[in-house]
Amino acid sequence: MKKNCININFKRDEILIKLNEEATQEELVDALKKKLPELKKFYKEEKNPIRITGKILKNKEIDEIQSLIKAKIDVPIDFDMPKSLGLSSIKKAFDKKILISETKFHKGSIRSGQKLESEGSLVIIGDVNSGAEVIASDNIVVLGTLRGLAHAGAKGNKKAIVAAGLFDAVQIRIANVVKEIVREEEPMHKQAYISIIDDEIKIF
Repeated sequence: MKKNCININFKRDEILIKLNEEATQEELVDALKKKLPELKKFYKEEKNPIRITGKILKNKEIDEIQSLIKAKIDVPIDFDMPKSLGLSSIKKAFDKKILISETKFHKGSIRSGQKLESEGSLVIIGDVNSGAEVIASDNIVVLGTLRGLAHAGAKGNKKAIVAAGLFDAVQIRIANVVKEIVREEEPMHKQAYISIIDDEIKIF
C-alpha cells in the first residue's frame, strides 16, 4: 500500500480529506477504514462538513467512499474534483508527445445539428453541444464542455487525442476506434484527456 493514501486536515469550518492521485480505489478504501475511527472521535457535538479533494473518481467510486463515511459519521460530504483544464494537468494525466499539425481555431460554441471539420487539429474556444459533431484528421481540444460527438484522427491517425475542459459525451471516436460512454463507469463533468492505448480508447 502506498504511504499517505489519505491526508486529513482539520479546518475551522470543515474537514478536508485529500486523496492520493496515484492510489487505487482499494487502497483508498482500506486507508479510510483505518482512519475513520480516529476521525469519528473528533465528532462529538461538531457537525463540520467533510470536503474530499485530490483524485478524480468515477461515480461508483464516489458512492462507495460516501457510503463508507456516512456509515460512521453522518455529516454533509462534498466531492471537490478538479474541473479546470490546464497544460500541466494534461501532461500529468498522460505524458506522451503529440505530433505537431496544422491547427484550426474556432471561436464560439458548436450548436446541435452543426458539423465542424478540419484537415489538421481543431481547437474549439467554446462548447460542443449535444447533437453537434466535430471531426479532425488529428487532435481535438475543446476548452468548454464536450457533449456532442468528437472524432479525432479521422483519417486513421491513432496517435490523435481528444481533450476537453468538461467531458459529458456519450460516445468518442479516435481513428477507427469507437468508445460508448457508460455513465456508471466514467466520471461526468470532469476534465478529460482521451487517447488510444493498446487499441482501446482510454479516458484520463
